[in-house]
Amino acid sequence: MMRCASIWFSLFFLAPSAFAQSSETSQSSDDAVRAVVAELFDAMRAGDSTRVRNVFHEDARLHSSILRSGAPMVVGGESADGFVSAVGRPHTEVWDERVGEIHIQIDGGLAAAWMYYSFYLDDNFSHCGVNAIQLVNTEGGWKMLNIVDTRRSDCE
Repeated sequence: MMRCASIWFSLFFLAPSAFAQSSETSQSSDDAVRAVVAELFDAMRAGDSTRVRNVFHEDARLHSSILRSGAPMVVGGESADGFVSAVGRPHTEVWDERVGEIHIQIDGGLAAAWMYYSFYLDDNFSHCGVNAIQLVNTEGGWKMLNIVDTRRSDCE
């Protein structure tokens, strides 16, 4: 009987603290993933290729699906290094990617971030779409492994 009581005690009083720790860990991972996403866009606005490179895993890839009225969708991809170089090349306009609410899903060392965005060159609208970003948790923290985005101009 005493053993049964200790099992019930564990289930009702200790188990919630285990879930609370899991929830706290989940929240800190969620915050860390959000921080990496924010760092990418802050570094793009600053034109800082070193900061941009730091958010990517060494094997990272980027893909875009471009939607134009009356034309078939075009899909293209490149390594993160090509994108990093483009950000670091001198350009007169600020690359300003403005994102909406970021939806995060995490399972262990894999995370996915999904968000709508609008892209501006300085204050001039260029295009909009969705970013779907996959991240992996490495010894150096969360790193972007893959970005797939849509690009379109009809953003209502």
